[in-house]
Amino acid sequence: MNPLVKERILPLSLTAFVITLDQVTKGIIAKHPIDRHEEIADVFRNGFLRIIHVRNPAIAFSLGNDLPDPIKPFAFIVLPILVLCFLMWYFFKSNDFTYLQRWAVAGIIGGGIGNIIDRIFRRPEGVVDFIDIKFYGIFGLDRWPTFNLADSSVVICCLLLFVTLFIPPKDKVKANG
Repeated sequence: MNPLVKERILPLSLTAFVITLDQVTKGIIAKHPIDRHEEIADVFRNGFLRIIHVRNPAIAFSLGNDLPDPIKPFAFIVLPILVLCFLMWYFFKSNDFTYLQRWAVAGIIGGGIGNIIDRIFRRPEGVVDFIDIKFYGIFGLDRWPTFNLADSSVVICCLLLFVTLFIPPKDKVKANG
């Protein structure tokens, strides 16, 4: 396989996978015939993980919900698109990423696109969120704010990218050691 394809194009399969799985699951939840905020399923029958239907017209943790309506499209659609375009440009232009970091960036891009699709096509209701997890009072929260697969992809891949930025690859450790 061409090294450029393996290094730069193959990780974008994760982007496509995240977008597809995110939109399919959101579509299923959005079509489910129950009222929003009602429980669809208690996955483990103990309240730890519930599937519910909520909408978030803002960004993470409903940040920006109080912004004036004329500013919201710029803040929640245009600005994130610009950030994702820059990230895509840097993804292809830069040689600074390791192979694992490229996969992490691809997951971030997929999650970002998944939520932007909702912000554009599910307006004004907002992004479909459906994963509800018990948080046992940590940080004063009984339940973590409801989220979706795109959110999960962004958070997990950001954490992975962050960790890999501080742990040098083995070949660099051997070269310096």
